[in-house]
Amino acid sequence: MGLAMAKTLIEQGIPFTGFELHSDVGGLWDIDGPKSTMYETAHLISSKKMTEFTDFPMDSQVAEYPSHRELKDYFRKFAQHFGIYDHYRFGVEVLSAEPLGESGDGWRVTWRDADGSEHSAEFAGVLIANGTLSEPNMPEFKGSFSGELMHSSAYRDPEVFKGKRVLIIGAGNSGCDIAVDAIHHGKSCDISMRRGYYFVPKYVFGRPADTMGGAIKLPMWLKRRIDGMILKWFTGDPSKYGFPKPDYALYESHPVVNSLILFHAGHGDITVRPDIDRFDGNTVHFKDGTQAEYDLILAATGYKLHYTFIDKALLNWQGDAPHLFLNCMHPERDDLFVLGMVEASGLGWQGRHEQAEMVARYIAGLKNGVMAATALRGEKAAGFKRATGGMNYIDLPRMAYYVDKATYRNAVTNWVAALKGGGK
Repeated sequence: MGLAMAKTLIEQGIPFTGFELHSDVGGLWDIDGPKSTMYETAHLISSKKMTEFTDFPMDSQVAEYPSHRELKDYFRKFAQHFGIYDHYRFGVEVLSAEPLGESGDGWRVTWRDADGSEHSAEFAGVLIANGTLSEPNMPEFKGSFSGELMHSSAYRDPEVFKGKRVLIIGAGNSGCDIAVDAIHHGKSCDISMRRGYYFVPKYVFGRPADTMGGAIKLPMWLKRRIDGMILKWFTGDPSKYGFPKPDYALYESHPVVNSLILFHAGHGDITVRPDIDRFDGNTVHFKDGTQAEYDLILAATGYKLHYTFIDKALLNWQGDAPHLFLNCMHPERDDLFVLGMVEASGLGWQGRHEQAEMVARYIAGLKNGVMAATALRGEKAAGFKRATGGMNYIDLPRMAYYVDKATYRNAVTNWVAALKGGGK
């Protein structure tokens, strides 16, 4: 997201300074980055065609579902191609961002260089793009566990499972990926699930599943019916392997793009367990009254939004996330933006690039007196709801900034078009 924002700022002729904690670009996808939560076996869960930036496609030799190494290389080529490196300071940790007054009065940003020296400078505005998947959400458990307890953010290599009885807590995309690693390398593997999930195969009729959508946009009730039927054809009924049935409709939470977990469940390689009641030494007691012993527990329980360098009140924080117009624009300030705090099935990096272009054109439009920028300012100040498209997303912190892809992209691209044309 930071790269997309930098690229569009350059295109709009807006001077900026980028701050990056790591020594290079790549963010989450550089496993050596100080805030990376990547693991050795990680790949994209969406296909490269549906994920890549439209004006910078991935090389033909890159796999359909690229590894984190391929993606790190891709981002570095992107940064080189669009001249982004010259605008960044690397090895820098931002310590604070404080407004000097009302919107338009500027900001004071304080940072620490790699050598430990601290600096401050004033800027016209602040654009935050430090990601959503770096601060682990570690739940509290009753009792104590005498084995090894870790969060998936600390997981790197499946060798950690060697010879161990493993319990994975959480069955999201990372949890299921890591469970497959544990099946192959551990002595045994169980997975504890609080709720059911919809499982999506990576391939349908020999093609990446996310490329199968037709040109005709279907109403959600019909799309659910058709896609649900396709899922039954290709994944069957996961409940026959012990997976709980989802208590919500398809697309009301992010689906799990993983068919290997079902393959192994069908072969008896993994046992599905309910939610945890308590720990007692090496024994885990589950809420259905069963119990089992483990050597290692890995909590794949997600992440929290984490903007430690800025006062939460400045971000219009409501509930589990900032409440921002189209997930990025402050309702009152025109000098503070949060980029990339948006999730949607199939949004891809192009959807995020469109968000960045809207913000960059808005900043330039306000400076140049563009009518559409004034209209956008009025709309975001008048009150708004998240672009859910009427979807009733489940009440989880990670869903607090989830949007409906079609609704969101339509709104963003309409504003981009208006800002390009000068009116709306």
